[in-house]
Amino acid sequence: MGFPLGYTELYLPKLLLHVIIILGFIKELICTLFKLLGLEDFLEPEFSYPTRPESCSEPRFHSLSAALIREILPVVKYSEIMDPPENCAVCLYEFELDDEIRRLRNCQHVFHRSCVDRWMDHDQMTCPLCRAVFVPDDMMEDFNEKLWLASGVSDFYDEYSSIAAGL
Repeated sequence: MGFPLGYTELYLPKLLLHVIIILGFIKELICTLFKLLGLEDFLEPEFSYPTRPESCSEPRFHSLSAALIREILPVVKYSEIMDPPENCAVCLYEFELDDEIRRLRNCQHVFHRSCVDRWMDHDQMTCPLCRAVFVPDDMMEDFNEKLWLASGVSDFYDEYSSIAAGL
């Protein structure tokens, strides 16, 4: 037993395909009109994906904690590490011998430097793969002290404590 001769659900995908093609044509027509009228700023920009993670431009803003974590996690060449993985778990590109990488101290996972740096720039303080913290427990106290001093909050605290002592 097969489909009935006038089965309407078989026509729906064909109709949907035609509607999508017409909408695409209308979009191209509107884009062309906007370009001819000089209103290109109102169109969404075309987005192209980088070919390698190193070609991405790094953001100019770095959080203070990300800068301190970069000091803790040194950059090494991929060729210098023993028993390395084949690819980066963030961008999924295979490592090349001259790639700059960071090996996390707590979990020993390896990522391209640019991939893990972008991760840190978004205030992520854990491994993108296993969520282990970037800063090892034995270095946490030193890290917190550097963060406290670099933030300038300690200056305000000293001023406040001297004012409070005078009262």
